[in-house]
Amino acid sequence: MATIRIAGAQINLTVGDIDGNEKRIAKSMDWAEEQGADVLLVPELAIAGYPPEDLVLRSDFVDANRQALERLAERARNVVSVVGFVDRSVGEHRGAADAKQRQVANAAALIHMGEVRGVYQKVLLPNYGVFDEDRYFMPGGSPDATWDIGGVTVGVSVCEDIWIGDGPPAKQAETGAQVLLNINGSPFHYGKGRERIELIRRQAVESGVPVVYLNLVGGQDELVFDGGSLIIDGEGVIQFRAPSFSEAMFVMDVEVAPARSGAIPAAVRSAPVLEPNPVLDPESTEPREPLAEVYSALVTGLGDYVRKNGFGKVVVGLSGGIDSALTAAIAVDALGADAVHGVTMPSPFSSSGSIEHSRDLAARLGIRFDEIAIDHLYKSYLEALGPVFEGTEFGVAEENIQARVRGALLMAISNKHGEMVVATGNKSEMAVGYATLYGDMAGGYAVLKDVFKTLVYQLAEWRNTQGGVIPVEIIDKAPSAELRPDQKDSDSLPPYSVLDQILALYIEEDQPVEAIVASGFEPTLVERVVHMVDRNEYKRRQAAPGVKITTKAFGRDRRLPITNAWRRT
Repeated sequence: MATIRIAGAQINLTVGDIDGNEKRIAKSMDWAEEQGADVLLVPELAIAGYPPEDLVLRSDFVDANRQALERLAERARNVVSVVGFVDRSVGEHRGAADAKQRQVANAAALIHMGEVRGVYQKVLLPNYGVFDEDRYFMPGGSPDATWDIGGVTVGVSVCEDIWIGDGPPAKQAETGAQVLLNINGSPFHYGKGRERIELIRRQAVESGVPVVYLNLVGGQDELVFDGGSLIIDGEGVIQFRAPSFSEAMFVMDVEVAPARSGAIPAAVRSAPVLEPNPVLDPESTEPREPLAEVYSALVTGLGDYVRKNGFGKVVVGLSGGIDSALTAAIAVDALGADAVHGVTMPSPFSSSGSIEHSRDLAARLGIRFDEIAIDHLYKSYLEALGPVFEGTEFGVAEENIQARVRGALLMAISNKHGEMVVATGNKSEMAVGYATLYGDMAGGYAVLKDVFKTLVYQLAEWRNTQGGVIPVEIIDKAPSAELRPDQKDSDSLPPYSVLDQILALYIEEDQPVEAIVASGFEPTLVERVVHMVDRNEYKRRQAAPGVKITTKAFGRDRRLPITNAWRRT
């Protein structure tokens, strides 16, 4: 059997940083030359960064990305590098709107010996969930294109092309491809890694040829790309798996069957395939357990958001509760203890235990800790509002003043010291509106925004197995906002173990009320929860971005109108 030496650069790139991305790709190309590789894969839209969104509507951006490709081609030598970039489309537009917006393609260039030797334009454009590619790109028109690299016929495709059973890779195999190369910007959600393995395995078995799947890694706004690149042989056996949530460079000699008759590949490289001496067999990585996987996604998402947006440090309001404790732990793991500032801001209703628990947490994490009492500030607000509030009972307005004072103080610290505020709210709270606009929702990033409360507890307990940083008292005590005497979350909400199940059915699975009730939940409770979710869309629209870990994250995934009279019954 013939052998082709394939290198992969699972690297962390930044949207819009064309110069920086070019340097990272060039470094990968130099490394692949040193390894004697025949071909190098880098991620989807590597030059532009993924997803570039409306940047591709700017001609200067597209031109700059193309110029970077030309410079990379000039430095290309023996290795054929497959590089993702934004190409000018040659397809026909379907209307006036298309003519303005869809003049580009999501493409992969094959560069070799100083030239761009071939271009593949992505055929299948995802337009669901977080993807809007049909808004921006024209589909390519050559799904069965193949190229010759060192005497081996290869098929090149981009991300979604391989997710459809009879997509371009299948057609490339039918026309003689001996190995399928697929570059990706495939974002993480819970369980996605296992889905990918089965998908690539199925494609390899049905095509009867090896598949090399190269994925992006790193955080981009709400999205986290988890890497986990794969090489699977034609019998569906995993030959190599790159680590998840970290950069990796790998090279492997992949055995391919003899070329099929009838294949007419376009010559890219005339040099013979390098004889493997010895056969390169990189060390494969086992997948992480589910909780470790989710935790890693949160760490990656927060860390990259902070660093890529130019912040050196973050500040977290510590309430003594589970959400702020987990947020602080994630921040330390993402940025280091020196980059995290914890602030507790007790009000007249804060328990002494919460203050001490916050202090204990900060000491365990090794972060800076400050206490700013807000009693006098809170009383000043009440005095100022006295004439307007006269004749009314203590209620939500008075409770929320405390949260808003805290939000203002955290933002003041952020302005003074350049520390980005990390909001601490979770998905359960965001779903039902159990959060205060301009209060605990204030912040630049909300790392737990897509994490249900029950999962918050699981993640906290998992993190303590890696080192007991979260005091057990925080995990064990009943959750409370502590905005009025003896307050508990259960005063306003059903138990989280019940609430989260209903929310998952309604939000993640889009089930109507009657279907949720049929699952065994009390009708009045379901209707109440659904009503809370529906009426709080306006709050969620104003919330900070946060890491997507589910298939229906608020914002990019789940998009509903704020003004909405439809009720699911």
